[in-house]
Parts: sequence; structure tokens; C-alpha cells
Amino acid sequence: MPFTLATWNINSVRLREALVLRFLEAEGPDILCLQECKSPVEKIPREGFAALGYPHMIARGQKGYNGVAILSKRPIAEVGANDHVDLGHARHIAGRLENGVVIHNYYVPAGGDKPDREVNVKFGQKLDYLTAMRDAFHAERPERAILVGDLNIAPREDDVWSHKQLLKVVSHTPVEVAHLAETQEAGGWVDVTRADIPEGQLYSWWSYRSPDWDAADKGRRLDHVWATPDIAGAAHSSRILREVRGWEGPSDHAPVMATFDL
Repeated sequence: MPFTLATWNINSVRLREALVLRFLEAEGPDILCLQECKSPVEKIPREGFAALGYPHMIARGQKGYNGVAILSKRPIAEVGANDHVDLGHARHIAGRLENGVVIHNYYVPAGGDKPDREVNVKFGQKLDYLTAMRDAFHAERPERAILVGDLNIAPREDDVWSHKQLLKVVSHTPVEVAHLAETQEAGGWVDVTRADIPEGQLYSWWSYRSPDWDAADKGRRLDHVWATPDIAGAAHSSRILREVRGWEGPSDHAPVMATFDL
């Protein structure tokens, strides 16, 4: 039975509850994975989501920072939450659907401003987090699984507005791209979005610092949908809902969607 999945860094689920409700009403994905919820689990506004047909939720949260949640129309059972490199951050939640598919929802550390772990602890944490993800997938290679989330890296040259100008900017540096590639390879993950949309500039994030983000269009593709090879061929209809970035009081990320015939 097909299902549609969306991933969205909401940048505060309580502050932007109305936007989540609007999105669920307009698009009606079967599953919505949220990152940067910035809320303890017990304070996530579940009632409104349930009223729209999303009674199931698994989540990890913390006050004011990080946080991941999966809202679902279908039953979903929590099967794990990794605290990679023991940061004490709510950055991962995994759930299994009744059809056996496991969904991993990740919020990879952003990495701060300077791409140098010697002067920027946050950059080192980001690289170490990706290494821990890689090692976890080496230790237990995933099957019938989907990985989504804000991975905070735009890997391809056409995933950023200017490859040359962003080579030394956190999110597109060669060392980050290499770490992400190792993580992807370790799990055999297929980049579903780029399998569907192989050519052309593609972004899911535009900075708040740009007063006219739409016209300037200095975006990056930081949000991803991956799948293991055994189910990647069932994915189709990938899209990024750029128009949501233009809603009033938006997140700086746009939702990324894909449908799976499983």
C-alpha cells in the first residue's frame, strides 16, 4: 500500500504549529518527520495533529534545542533513538511501520561557523556524529529502511547556489561532503530525491539573513530522503515544496517529500 512521506525542519514545532497544521491539511502525507522541534516531548501540540488524522507520534525532545518527531496516520512503533557521540542531544528517532519498513529521522549537528575542528568544537562534533552514523550502519547494515532529515550538508555542486563560493562554508566543505558520502555508502543508502530529480539546482533551505530569499535564491539542499537499495526502486514523485518557505512566519527550510509503493 503506497505511502507518502515528508521531512521538514520546522524550527520550533510549538511556534509553528499553525504551519504544520496548514501543511498537513494541504498535502496530507501519511508520515511527517520533523526536526529541530525545540520542545520537550510532552509539550509537542499533539491534539491538533491527531484531529487531522495523525494520532501516532514517536519523538525525542529537549527544551529549546534540537528535537525530532515522527507524526503518522499509520501505527508506528519506536525501535530506537541514538545519541551518537554522547552529546546528550535529541537528534534521532526510529520507528517501524506495520509493513516492516523502518524510518530513521535525523537532525545532524549544523557545525557552527568555522570549518575547522581545532577552533570550532561544533564542527568537530558534526564530523564525529557523521562518523558514528557511518559506524552504526557498518555494524548493522539497514534493510527495508528509509532515512530522512536535516543532515545539514549539501553534497552535490548543484545542491548549492555557488559551489565555488561555498567550498569553505560549513555545509558544503569537502570534508563534510566526504563524511556524508561515507555514511551513505556504509548503509548502502540511495538518495531518493536525486534519483527522482537527477539534474539541476535543487534547494531545501534559504537563509533568514536574505531579505528577499526567493529572488536571491541562494539556497542549499540540506534536507534529504534516502532509502536502502531493497526498497529504493519503490520511491517516486519526489519534490521540494519551495512555496512553504514563503508562508508567513516560516521555517528557513522547506518540506521534502517522496512516495513509496510498498
